[in-house]
Amino acid sequence: MEPVTHMLTGAVLARTGFNRRAAHVTAAMVIAAEFPDIDTLWSFGGPVAGFEHHRGITHTFVAVPFEAAALTLAFYAWHRLRKRPTKAPPNWFLLYAGTLLALLSHLLLDWTNNYGIRPFFPFNPRWYAGSFVFIFEPILFAILVLALVLPPLFALINAEVGARKRAFPSTRWSWLALLLIAGLYVLRYDQRQIAMHVVSQQAPADRIFASPHPTDPFTWSVVTDSPDAYRLYTVSTRAGADAPGPYDTLYKPPTTLPLLVAKRSYLGRIYLDWSMYPVLTETPDTSDPNHPLSRITFADARFMYSTSLMNGREHPPLSGSVLLDMQEPEGSRVLETKFDGRTQKDK
Repeated sequence: MEPVTHMLTGAVLARTGFNRRAAHVTAAMVIAAEFPDIDTLWSFGGPVAGFEHHRGITHTFVAVPFEAAALTLAFYAWHRLRKRPTKAPPNWFLLYAGTLLALLSHLLLDWTNNYGIRPFFPFNPRWYAGSFVFIFEPILFAILVLALVLPPLFALINAEVGARKRAFPSTRWSWLALLLIAGLYVLRYDQRQIAMHVVSQQAPADRIFASPHPTDPFTWSVVTDSPDAYRLYTVSTRAGADAPGPYDTLYKPPTTLPLLVAKRSYLGRIYLDWSMYPVLTETPDTSDPNHPLSRITFADARFMYSTSLMNGREHPPLSGSVLLDMQEPEGSRVLETKFDGRTQKDK
């Protein structure tokens, strides 16, 4: 999930009552709700290095208790240095509990989209992806914004008519927002199951996966995996159990030496560890007729669909490539590695 939604979620959770009982808890929970994405600092080592560590150890059940403790200690130190009265009394146990809840909300939100997380890493390296909410969900975003904007707006209206001013915003709006989000999640999860059922009834496959579209919980992009190919469907669950309609076929290439070399490259190792439905494409590079090269492109079929927010069919996100020189005397050599349009030194 994108950062703003994470931080809004932390603020809404704080306003369910935590902010009334512990000093600094709103700021702590807003920061905690986005804190696991501190792993983006690894991107200074290059795009593949950032990709390797993104949603890694900081997005695990092992790490979040320690992250909550670090944030609690930071706010304890800030409180001691600041030496100013606060609306709510200091309650460090409750602040720890609030930051822990906000950190867990980050894991939950990231699990709901199709990128996935590894919550049990390093004991279990498997990726888990709920894939029923788009990485930016406008409906979810609107619910969170309204839950934070409406209480001060109504407080301003009440002040104009002479009502007594409250020390803290009402908690009702935050609880209502959480109920609406839960309802949205149930609807989206149910529609995803219907979309996969529709396709599985008409096109049996070894594996099947559905990805959400933004704003529309009734439109899904479904991938089926068979030994020879992936098939990409766009399914509308409004049609019920009707046939899924036309599809695109991505045939799996035969194993070649360039593909084997690419899979063992730095990008290949990291990408295939993460990708659930890898699509590898081999393209000859004839820029130098006297020295032909091979470019191997990595993509994931889960992201090869187009929406109002992205053109994943022609330009799939989270894709990369390696350029190989297969005529080296010592064997093949990786000349260039790219990921999401940026160059990375190979390892």
